[in-house]
Amino acid sequence: MDGNGRWAKQKGLLRSIGHENGTKSVRETVEASAELGIENLTLYAFSTENWNRPKLEVQTLMKLLVSSLKKEIKTLQKNDIRLAAIGCLDALPKKAHTELLEVIDKTKHNKRMCLTLALSYGSREEILNTVKEISLKVKNNIISAEKIDESVINEHLYTRNLPDVDLLIRTSGEQRISNFLLWQIAYAELYFTQVLWPDFTKQNLYEAIIEYQKRERRFGKTSEQLH
Repeated sequence: MDGNGRWAKQKGLLRSIGHENGTKSVRETVEASAELGIENLTLYAFSTENWNRPKLEVQTLMKLLVSSLKKEIKTLQKNDIRLAAIGCLDALPKKAHTELLEVIDKTKHNKRMCLTLALSYGSREEILNTVKEISLKVKNNIISAEKIDESVINEHLYTRNLPDVDLLIRTSGEQRISNFLLWQIAYAELYFTQVLWPDFTKQNLYEAIIEYQKRERRFGKTSEQLH
């Protein structure tokens, strides 16, 4: 969800105003996804690298997270959406962490869609932790090295309860992955748009999905094998 800061800068506003306006796009995208029958939506809200931003901006983002969670609980319940989170959640400020866990608990029985927030998330860190956990199990004879396959790795990732990514959307003209779900997007379709995140609407989401539907997903096979 890129471009909050640039959106604010273009309008001569503080970066924090850009982040606040970005929450409106979150609401619209989440509701539109649920309406379309999408079962899993993951939003890259805060990366491990984002901790290196100016202290005031980080504090603003964390306050915004808490206030957004409080405000959006009704929307989640109304739309039967379950909240989940991935990342190094213990690194979050206590208030943000507590509020997050409360909303996760309150929505845990919702069935329509799973909305996952990637918070203090970095894919390399996730993979590194996975390697350490599996290595420890091999060392303690809980699992043999010969038994390690893709399914074993999947079981140790933050996303163990989620399917692989089908479509990855990145806004604001950036065309890189930025340490997001590197293992899980192995065969994802990538969609890049110039639209800055605060300007991202349902229509933009529909355009991304229409583009996705036009693509032929071969998973290493030839077109002839699929038809």
